[in-house]
Amino acid sequence: MKNFGGGMPNMQQLMKQAQKMQKQMEEAQAALETKELTATAGGGMVEVVITGKKEIKSIKINPDVVDPDDVETLEDLVLVAVNEAVRQADELSQKEMGKLTGGLPTGGLF
Repeated sequence: MKNFGGGMPNMQQLMKQAQKMQKQMEEAQAALETKELTATAGGGMVEVVITGKKEIKSIKINPDVVDPDDVETLEDLVLVAVNEAVRQADELSQKEMGKLTGGLPTGGLF
């Protein structure tokens, strides 16, 4: 197929570009797996470590916040820290994938 001045790009070139982008996305996703983010709640009383792929690695709870008569406060602090960690992981993923997609929406693929 001949390219007539500004016509359709060569299909082979498009395939190469698509393969290159797929490889870059796979590398970015692998890098996200190794990145860790930390979120806290209650002034550091609860700390959650999460990977860029949203895997919770650890939850640390300061013994000073553990009160058998007020379990609800501890539950709330853990919930806040986990939600913040997930939000950070989402933000990191969107930022990293946005570098590859030029900010185009990925339709929830990542």
